[in-house]
Amino acid sequence: MPVDVYREALRLASDIRDKYLRAVTYAKIGYYMYRAKKPEYKTAFKYAFNAAASIENPVLLVKALVEIGTYLRRADSKTAQKVFHQAYESILTFPEPLKDDLLEELVIRLLELDMPDDALFYATDVEDSVKRNDLFLKILRVYLKKGNMRRARLIIEQIDDEPWHSIAAIEAIKEHLKREEFGSAIRVLSELKSEYWLGEAMKEVAVYLKNSDVPTATYEKFVDIALGMSSDTGFDVLRSLLIGLGNQGELDFVMDILGRVYPDERLSIIEGIVKTSVDKEDVLFDLINHLEGEEFERIAGFIMDQLLSKSAHGKYRRLVKTIGERTMEDSVRVKVATYLAKLGDFEDALKFAQLVRGHYLRSLAFGSIAVAKLKAGDIDGAIDAALEVKDPKWGSWLLSEILTKILELHAEGEVSEDIEERAKHQRILWEKG
Repeated sequence: MPVDVYREALRLASDIRDKYLRAVTYAKIGYYMYRAKKPEYKTAFKYAFNAAASIENPVLLVKALVEIGTYLRRADSKTAQKVFHQAYESILTFPEPLKDDLLEELVIRLLELDMPDDALFYATDVEDSVKRNDLFLKILRVYLKKGNMRRARLIIEQIDDEPWHSIAAIEAIKEHLKREEFGSAIRVLSELKSEYWLGEAMKEVAVYLKNSDVPTATYEKFVDIALGMSSDTGFDVLRSLLIGLGNQGELDFVMDILGRVYPDERLSIIEGIVKTSVDKEDVLFDLINHLEGEEFERIAGFIMDQLLSKSAHGKYRRLVKTIGERTMEDSVRVKVATYLAKLGDFEDALKFAQLVRGHYLRSLAFGSIAVAKLKAGDIDGAIDAALEVKDPKWGSWLLSEILTKILELHAEGEVSEDIEERAKHQRILWEKG
């Protein structure tokens, strides 16, 4: 390589007619001269600034300054900072939305150059709230990666809009957890205003605690801090934490803590665990094994409602049969029989339906089995199921309904599952009569 290659590059760059490209090329040459420890690199950057000064298009001038500053950053950071500020001041004179677009480009470039402080300063002037908040999140992640929690906290305080504020808070919470700053994590949690995002944050906490294999004492620390908050906020945090831990299978710990809260609050938390764990048969199965008496009956019915609201799946057979074997409530037995019938498990469905005593509920249980048998093409079985209701009124009603549904199946090729709604309607008619 010739000794004067850099000088030759500068000479050739002067022939570039496009002023923007000439300015950027000089800056690139200056950067490589600096890397080669050539003191003449300052001359190259001087040429770059002179070329930029001749650019008549103000937008191209700003873009040229940003490019020059980018290459200068590696050689002279203080001068580069001044160049970026010059670009920033020029951008402020532009109308919207051009101003915001150029500020966004500047902020992103500064983040690429590891200049988050400057990026944060310039981002505050972005008027479009969506762009501004998106940029704040980008800057926040840089500070969190650096472990600068003080700056991260400052950004969270500047974000008022949702969901950005909550997303930022959760990002900070995750970093606090990694650093085992549990008190700080709880403090950020307590400031979340949205119940949804509080729940999402606590899911992160619960997953972290579970996967990190931390001792029970750490769980206790979160609980103690939550209980020490104001009543409403404290319970919201505690509720979300316990639901998250329950979803992760930490039911021994959760049930122990639930012994310290009021019964209504306890039920609310257990129902929350059911809702978030409805796809986890093992968690639900473990949960009912922690419950007894009236509490078991209520949660068992709630679980069955959740399962019946979705398509029946064989993975829940063990859970449903266990509920059926333990419950003393006819209303729960009806739901168990209905679910098992949907699975095609008619033998067990009939077993639980036969335990139902009240005529109205018995008609619902055998009605659901009859409909399931019809859908399976077993017309004789459907009629036999209907005849299991011996009460003159309800037995006659159910047989009438099933005969009608046989005709419905024949004419339309399908059967509607509306036995419960029709039974309610019939009961109202009889009560009025």
